[in-house]
Amino acid sequence: MRTLIVLLVMLMPLSALAQSADELYQKALKSIENDQYKEAIELLNKVVESKPKDKEVYNKRGFARNQLGNFYGAIGDYNIALEIDSTYADALLNRGEAKFNLGDDYGALEDYDKAIKYEPKSAQAYTSRAFAKYNLEDLEGAYFDFSKAIEMDPNDADKYFNRGVIKAELEEYISAIDDYNKALSLDDSDPDIYNYRAVAKFNIDQVEEAMKDYNKAIEMDTTDPIKYENRALAKSTLEDYEGALADYDKSIELFDEDPDTYNLRGVVKYNLENHEGAIEDYSKAIELDPYNPVYYDNRALSKVAIQDYKGAIRDYSYSIELFPTDPETFHQRGLAKISKGDKYDGCLDLNTAVELGSEDAKDSIKEHCK
Repeated sequence: MRTLIVLLVMLMPLSALAQSADELYQKALKSIENDQYKEAIELLNKVVESKPKDKEVYNKRGFARNQLGNFYGAIGDYNIALEIDSTYADALLNRGEAKFNLGDDYGALEDYDKAIKYEPKSAQAYTSRAFAKYNLEDLEGAYFDFSKAIEMDPNDADKYFNRGVIKAELEEYISAIDDYNKALSLDDSDPDIYNYRAVAKFNIDQVEEAMKDYNKAIEMDTTDPIKYENRALAKSTLEDYEGALADYDKSIELFDEDPDTYNLRGVVKYNLENHEGAIEDYSKAIELDPYNPVYYDNRALSKVAIQDYKGAIRDYSYSIELFPTDPETFHQRGLAKISKGDKYDGCLDLNTAVELGSEDAKDSIKEHCK
């Protein structure tokens, strides 16, 4: 009897310890559900002490670390889980996510491939692999994976939206619109879907329809400069230059460090014959990005419009230094030189433009270089 009592005394702490670890693990899961990741990690640290061979514990701790941006720590946990079970698909998927977050798309792709091998019906694995393939510019592969994910989970608006983005990049705009329509039928609360659908419509010359979507997107989200810039481009196409100007103004108000927005606003001001304002915008674009020849070309056009031929020639020359094989820049610099009174050098530029393939320059030679 004494021996039995001793055994019971010895076993009770072990039983209590196991129960305590299970309780701590459940508390950790609840903390993860509530986005309390630091608390979850502290609890899981204690669980690991009593369950050093439990792959689930390491996987969950890795997840919590990943959510806190500790990607290397997360990978360490996933590695331990996979040492315990190399076929553990969830840990492979999660390790892929951590590698993806570190910018290691190739490494992430390897893990996603293995996750799919061991769990071929995981919609999340296909979705994650699609993003990695997209980053690696494998658009066809991303298209396939998003399609597989949709087969497994056909009621997720995000999957249709993401596949629509891929289709649009592949210039399959009509099919992209179909995906955006499906996404909106599942969830019409995302202004980005309206914005992207508008871009697709714009690219198939449905500009008026695109405008409706841009208006809806901006009505839902007034803080995104890209949406205003996109609508401005549509307004410019419709020759509503004043409306386009207002949208570019708003876009720049929200984000004043994008050189292309200044350039596009400069084009609108050029069309409104506000050449001084256009030059100011082109100059700002050049200040932000001094290596884009288009900005110099555009500023030169406005300088020609106000008969600042010397300034225009200087800008065309900068452009040629950056892109020495553009026939139109030689053509326009030649015309600026002729307007300035330098016919000989101007005609040399026109001849260079012809050699580079400009048909328009041939007509200019006939007119100015007899």
